Amino acid sequence: MTEAQVWLRRISARDFRNFEKLDLDIPSAGLAIIGENGQGKTNLLESIYYMQVLRSVRGARDQDLVRFGAKGFHIAASCEMSSVHEISVGFETRGKKKKVTIDGSVAARLSEAFGSLPSVMFSPRDIQLVSGSPGERRRFLDLVLALSSRRYLTSLQLYRAALARRNAALREAARTSDESAASVWEPALAEHGATLICARMEWVRERTDEFTRLTTAIGETGAARMSYATSVPRDADVRDALEKAHARHRRHDLRRGMTHSGPHRDDLNLTLDGRDLRLFGSAGQQRTAAIALRMLESATIRSSRGVAPVLLLDDPFAELDVKRSGRILELLRDAGLGQTILVVPRATDIPPELLQLDRREIVAGEIV
Repeated sequence: MTEAQVWLRRISARDFRNFEKLDLDIPSAGLAIIGENGQGKTNLLESIYYMQVLRSVRGARDQDLVRFGAKGFHIAASCEMSSVHEISVGFETRGKKKKVTIDGSVAARLSEAFGSLPSVMFSPRDIQLVSGSPGERRRFLDLVLALSSRRYLTSLQLYRAALARRNAALREAARTSDESAASVWEPALAEHGATLICARMEWVRERTDEFTRLTTAIGETGAARMSYATSVPRDADVRDALEKAHARHRRHDLRRGMTHSGPHRDDLNLTLDGRDLRLFGSAGQQRTAAIALRMLESATIRSSRGVAPVLLLDDPFAELDVKRSGRILELLRDAGLGQTILVVPRATDIPPELLQLDRREIVAGEIV
């Protein structure tokens, strides 16, 4: 039985980044977009991925995505999964208002539209997943799990809200010496924090062998592993351990004005033959591990949504040799290569495995 796949039929953008007016029809197999640096290749992929996470993949604020001189931006997509869906996002600079519409109905909350266009983006910047700070890896885990579990998404939102309120109460308590306001938020932090930690630990435990397999298949000779690093003791009741940690560290938190215990301080450990990839891995080894993580992200979305997501490839093989690039594409094809949108600076940069894609050229924000 052939697996269903997402088909992004059409993407339109108005006043997004350097696009004044973009209307692009996309074949079911995908497209190869060719253009020099600065013409808008990554902006195109960003506009598509925005429909998945409702924010910039590059961490920019919504107001910074608006084309210079415009009053806001609008993106619309027509995609087919089991049926055709119409998705649109509009943002107005004045008032910083964002509205998401799905099949003609306005989403009451942004979380209702989160993950509406299943897609995974591969980019040279992904090396930060391995070489960057723990925050990069926490964001990766949160993204993967929030896209595949509504329960996780809800707990993540509630945890962040409780964390912000406890931190505000800690700063206030530093002036009044009253800890009670901060302690009020600790049960919620423990409850929702436990949900996050348990889900992250389970995801890592279930997929570390696949992480090893993928890195080996790409070309690593050593054994790559991943593990979840948390302050919660092994085999402890996670919620109880978090609540006790908040109470135990309250005085310390009070002096610093921030919460020092919880999933917002954890990390995803990535090693190669037992050595920390962040510290001791070469650029090639780090890039291989990052690509393996994106493959796991794609597999998680496929498992939870039952469809092959759109693959957005932002010149992902620019610093990899031909053999590794070929192995990566072979692994993606073996998993079931869905619609693929590749952007590269030159036609000669298109891998042999993707030469069948229709081609377009992008010049100064226009597809020609």
